[in-house]
Amino acid sequence: MTKNDDTLPRRTYLKLTGLVGTAGVTALAGCSQGGDGDGDGNDSQGGQTGDGNGSDSGNDSGGEDGGGEQLEIVHWWTAGGEEDALNALLEGFVEQTDYSEDDINNNPAPGGAGSALDTVIQNRVLNENPPSTFQIWPGQALTPYTDADVLEDIGDIWSGEMEEAYLEGVRQLAQPAGNYVSVPINIHRLNNLFYNVSVVEEAGVDMQNVSNPQELTQVMQTIADETDATPMAHQTQSPWSSLQLWEAVFQGQQGVEAYNQFTDGNVSDHEQGVKDALQTVKDYSEFFNDDAGSITWDQGNSKVIEGDAAMIHQGDWAAGQYESAEDFAYEEDWNHVAFPGTEGLYAIVPDSFVFPTNNPSPDVTSAFLEYCGSVDAQERFNPVKGSIPPRTDVPNEEFGPFLRSQRQEFEDSENQPPTIAHGTAVNPEIKSNLEEAFAGFNESWNVDETYNRMTNAF
Repeated sequence: MTKNDDTLPRRTYLKLTGLVGTAGVTALAGCSQGGDGDGDGNDSQGGQTGDGNGSDSGNDSGGEDGGGEQLEIVHWWTAGGEEDALNALLEGFVEQTDYSEDDINNNPAPGGAGSALDTVIQNRVLNENPPSTFQIWPGQALTPYTDADVLEDIGDIWSGEMEEAYLEGVRQLAQPAGNYVSVPINIHRLNNLFYNVSVVEEAGVDMQNVSNPQELTQVMQTIADETDATPMAHQTQSPWSSLQLWEAVFQGQQGVEAYNQFTDGNVSDHEQGVKDALQTVKDYSEFFNDDAGSITWDQGNSKVIEGDAAMIHQGDWAAGQYESAEDFAYEEDWNHVAFPGTEGLYAIVPDSFVFPTNNPSPDVTSAFLEYCGSVDAQERFNPVKGSIPPRTDVPNEEFGPFLRSQRQEFEDSENQPPTIAHGTAVNPEIKSNLEEAFAGFNESWNVDETYNRMTNAF
C-alpha cells in the first residue's frame, strides 16, 4: 500500500459528510428497500451490522495464526445462495492461508440497493473506524471514495499474473482514478430475461424469437390471454428494478452507443428514445403481478419457479434461485434469452472488495484481497453466486451449463456496457437522483414527468 495515514484530512471529511447526506436523501426518497435487497440476491435475512459510529469494528481479537488481527467484512449478501457463496469464499480463504475462522468478522449490512451499506461505511470512515474491507461495485461507485482519498492504492496486489489474467474491462473498473483500488471477484449479467418453459409453451409463444422490446409487449398479452399466469414478475416497492428494466429496454430500442451517451449526461439528445423506453416499461406494467408494490425481487422470482409468472427481467443472480429449487431444471423447466434487442450485449455488474485507509487489520486485509483475486477464490465463489469470474483462466469444470453458456456469451459479446441501477455507469449522486425519478415513476407511470426528472438527475 502506498499510504496509511492516521488522520482524516479535512478535505476528506467534508466530501464524505456530503456523501452521508446524499445517502440519507436516497433512503428518505424510497430508494432504501428495507428487505427488498440490492438486486443481486439480497433480502431481509441476515445479521446485524455495526452502527454508524463503528462500535462493532471487530478488530479487537483474532486467532493465533492471524497475529491478533481480525478481518471485518461488511457486505449485503444475506440471501440464501449469496450467503452460501460468501461462505464458500471464506472457507477457501481459511484453507489457503494461515488465518482461521476466528480471524474473520462477517458483518452484513443488508438492504437498500447498497445504500444501507453505503451509509454504514461512510459514517465509519468519518469516524476514522472503517472495517477491514467492504463490498462495493467497481467503476463510478468508487469515485466518492477515491475523490475523498480514503482507499489505498493496491497496485502491489495486482502485480504479476493476476493483472494479466483479468479481463481488460474489469481492470478498468477497478481503477477509476487511474490506480488500482479494488479487486473485482465476479461478473453478473444484467440483460437477462428468464422464463418458465411450461408457461410460455402453454401460451404458444417462442421466447427465442422475440426480436425487440415492443414485440415483448405483444408476447405478454398472449400469455395473459392464454394462461392464468402473470406475464412478467416485477417489484415496484423500490425503484431499482424498474430502472434496470428501463436500461434494458433503452438499450434494446436505441442501442449501446445511445445508452453510453445517456450515461455521460446527454439526455436531451435522446429525448424521444428515453421517453419511448419509459412508455414501453409503462406498457409492461399492465402485465406485472398485482402485488408488485409489496414484494421483493426474489419473491417475484419465486413466482416464475412456481409457474405463477411467465418471466422476469433480472441479473443472472436470479438463476442461483432456480438452481437451488427442487425439480426445476435448466432448459427443461426454466430458460433465458438476452433481453429482446440486446443480443450481442453483456451488461455487466461486478462486485469487488477494497482496502480502506486507516485499516484496522492491514495484513489480513491484504491477504484476503490477494485471495479474492486468485483462481481458487473465483472458482469457489462464482458457481455458487451465479456469476462468471473476471479472470480468464478459471477452469469451467465447477460451473454448470447455464454459467458455462454465460461465459461463452460474454466471450462472444460485442459490448459490455456498465449499469446505472447497480452503480458502475454513473456516480452515486446521479444514481440516487435517477432512483428518485423511478420511485415516482413506479407510483404514477407518468412518462413526461419522469423524463424531466431524469434530465435533472445529471
